[in-house]
Amino acid sequence: MRVLLSTYGTRGDVEPLVALAVRLRARGAEVRMCAPPDEEFAERLAGLGVSLVPVGPPVRELTRGTGLPSDAELARYRSELLDTQFALLPAALDGCDVLVAAGLAQIAARSVAEAAGVRYVYVSYAAVHLPSPHHAPPPRPGWPKPTETDNRTLWALDAELLDAQYAEQLNAHRAALGLPPVGTVRDHVLTDRPWLAADPAVGPWRTIPGLEVVQTGTWSLPDERPLPDDLLTFLDAGAPPVYVGFGSMSPARDIARGVIEALRAQGHRALVSRGWAGLGLIDDGDDCFAVGEVNHQRLFGRVAAVVHHGGAGTTVTAARAGVPQLLVTAPISDNPYWAGQVAELGVGAALEGPAPSAESLGVALENVLAPETRERARALAAEIRTDGAAVAAGLLMGDLRPA
Repeated sequence: MRVLLSTYGTRGDVEPLVALAVRLRARGAEVRMCAPPDEEFAERLAGLGVSLVPVGPPVRELTRGTGLPSDAELARYRSELLDTQFALLPAALDGCDVLVAAGLAQIAARSVAEAAGVRYVYVSYAAVHLPSPHHAPPPRPGWPKPTETDNRTLWALDAELLDAQYAEQLNAHRAALGLPPVGTVRDHVLTDRPWLAADPAVGPWRTIPGLEVVQTGTWSLPDERPLPDDLLTFLDAGAPPVYVGFGSMSPARDIARGVIEALRAQGHRALVSRGWAGLGLIDDGDDCFAVGEVNHQRLFGRVAAVVHHGGAGTTVTAARAGVPQLLVTAPISDNPYWAGQVAELGVGAALEGPAPSAESLGVALENVLAPETRERARALAAEIRTDGAAVAAGLLMGDLRPA
């Protein structure tokens, strides 16, 4: 079997497909992946023997600075990415038996698969991206923020915004391929049987009529990399520190300072992850340490809590480690959803960014570091699955049936 995996986004969008690629290759499948051309993605895939088809501009172009591009720039990026997908996906799909598309940016994928007569599977990494009366749509940067509060109304408005951005352009490409026009772009991309690569214990799907969601569990791989010696020395030198990191997001300039000062006020050490924003320390105190890319699966078991941006991967990794979490989120994509889930499960707290006050940080950290929060986090860890990518690979290869 030959499989094409396609996504566009940051590391949190790419890594789940990497896990699926590894599981598919272990079953004898040939895998190639469409992803952004950022150097770290190219190196990651090359090391696994997975062919990369670069699509779109480097994602770091969109995440530079502490703010997003303007609304007009985002609209241009989306339009150009759609044209690029129609230009490159057909050749990438040649000889493949199935196309797995992750994320709503994959507007062209289903049409290309349809024209080639190839099976198409859409996957979301969070339930919030799938329409349901049980939750509102995620915030979409560059589009008007609605004032309505009814979830059904909000999803209808969300569909209208997607159609306004993509419908005319998408249907022009479909006509060029000899395909009929689509009605609602979002429903066309998602299909009526999308997959959900999220852990049922952390981000469950609530069944609704008309949408048959296949929840596989999170797609991840065991990480056996050892922690660096200098990091181990810091960890061994005192009580477990609090991890502070924002991944590929660009948080407010002084967020690291604010968290470190709040931790010091409560007598805790801090471990700062530089991330794409290049965060650093505020002084040379021996109660703080900065790290680059390290194994979170090993690290999170050694920390007192994890302060982060609310990415799906970081949220489930911290939950699997049984460690409390404080999510400092911007209103982007699924970040507020995961913040809400962590708070609802009682395994942490959430603050809306970009720069929470010192007082709110202090109160939130006290709650997160309370013994009862850690007890709930440990209990949740026992419920989390680790076989999501293997389950998905089995479904694609035809030797498993959906639950």
